[in-house]
Amino acid sequence: MMKIGFFSFTCCEGCTVMFIELLNKKFFEYASKVDIQNIRVLRSNETIGSLDIAFVEGAISTQSEVKKLKEIREKSQMVVALGSGAANGYPSNQRNSFDETRKKEIAPLVKKLHQLDEISPISKFVKVDDQINGCPVSEDELAVKMEGYLKKFS
Repeated sequence: MMKIGFFSFTCCEGCTVMFIELLNKKFFEYASKVDIQNIRVLRSNETIGSLDIAFVEGAISTQSEVKKLKEIREKSQMVVALGSGAANGYPSNQRNSFDETRKKEIAPLVKKLHQLDEISPISKFVKVDDQINGCPVSEDELAVKMEGYLKKFS
């Protein structure tokens, strides 16, 4: 059985919701093939165990996110950047290109929220084995990728 986890960082969690939508169609097929260890939208499990695949959604904006991302990488055979935020930082990284006036304006909030100076895709911090682009990802593309992952880890 393939062990997977879904982890969300700076994002809206729309890509994880697309996986839930996929489960509406594939639940009985996946039930005997996939062991979902972590997925905050369905159940809370703060412990990160050994995973075959970690689906990581969202950009990285804090040092605590960097730390958790590195732990996920250490415990996963494969890391998949799920969606545009994880793959390229967008749309959260738009603040990286703000002009100096706007950056000064938001500086107190950035400091209060312990944000990094720049918001980055996950590949800046860990090795990424695959990515699924989109904001949110396409349910059909996610299904195709899942089929490939199931073949790889069965």
